[in-house]
Amino acid sequence: MSSSWWRKNEGLSKIFLELGLGQLVSFDLAIMQFTSSLAATQVDAPLTLSLSTYLLLAVVYGSIMLYRRQKLLVPWYWYVLLAFVDVHGNYLGNVLSYSCLGLVLLSDAGVGGGGGSKPILGDFLVIAGSFFYAMSNVGEEFCVKKKDRIEVIAMIGLFGMLVTVAEIPVLERKTLESMNWSTGLISAYAGYAVSSFLFYTIVPFVLQISGTTLFNLSLLTSDMWAVAVRTFIYKQKVDWLYYLAFVLVVLGIFIYSKTEKDADSNSVLEEASHSPEYCLIDEENSSPGNEFLTSPRN
Repeated sequence: MSSSWWRKNEGLSKIFLELGLGQLVSFDLAIMQFTSSLAATQVDAPLTLSLSTYLLLAVVYGSIMLYRRQKLLVPWYWYVLLAFVDVHGNYLGNVLSYSCLGLVLLSDAGVGGGGGSKPILGDFLVIAGSFFYAMSNVGEEFCVKKKDRIEVIAMIGLFGMLVTVAEIPVLERKTLESMNWSTGLISAYAGYAVSSFLFYTIVPFVLQISGTTLFNLSLLTSDMWAVAVRTFIYKQKVDWLYYLAFVLVVLGIFIYSKTEKDADSNSVLEEASHSPEYCLIDEENSSPGNEFLTSPRN
């Protein structure tokens, strides 16, 4: 009964699949932000943090590429550009995650506070990070829809690793020299590496089936998931409006997805009705010799 209902409502089931995967990515992003903030409390080295992710991606998906022994479907220099914007989007995101999550927690606890010491610089970093993320998402969506998903992830991992290795000695050398590796720091790095590996693994699939717009809309709930994670770990209280906001955001994403699917279906039908094959069949059915095809039997 339930399986037949899902088959009859294939469009609706696809929407639920997209919503579920979108929220899975959003929750995983919240875990990434949480683990990166834990690492930032002990050492400020966002590039080194991202290096663990790119290294894991290069090893796992690069091994699959070597096993396939196939040529690249996209020129390597495009992957260098894609990896560059991805690395710097992650860099700015990791720099801002600690301070942004701290402000979220302060607002949840009802603690007042002034603005940042450099609000203009903070706004610029947010805009720059959003720009890099947007470029990365659009480029990744194009590659996974037109080419091979495994290749895209492997090349982002490989060239992302090379970009971070080239920039770490310039930006984080002094920080690494004074770094004290503790159990908590290693755990934070490991948690970030695993969660970000899952993020990069799931995101291309989500982009392939839903697109960049719906993907970015799904990420609107990541801050709410971050608050839920903090609440679960630190037993902090959250105002009920957060739950209401979460429901409203998910409902809005559902309405957008449903409207988009209906618009796509209508456009497909309209294109089909104007196709030469459809017009030819319509002319044949309306010809004088074919009245019996459409007239009812006596």
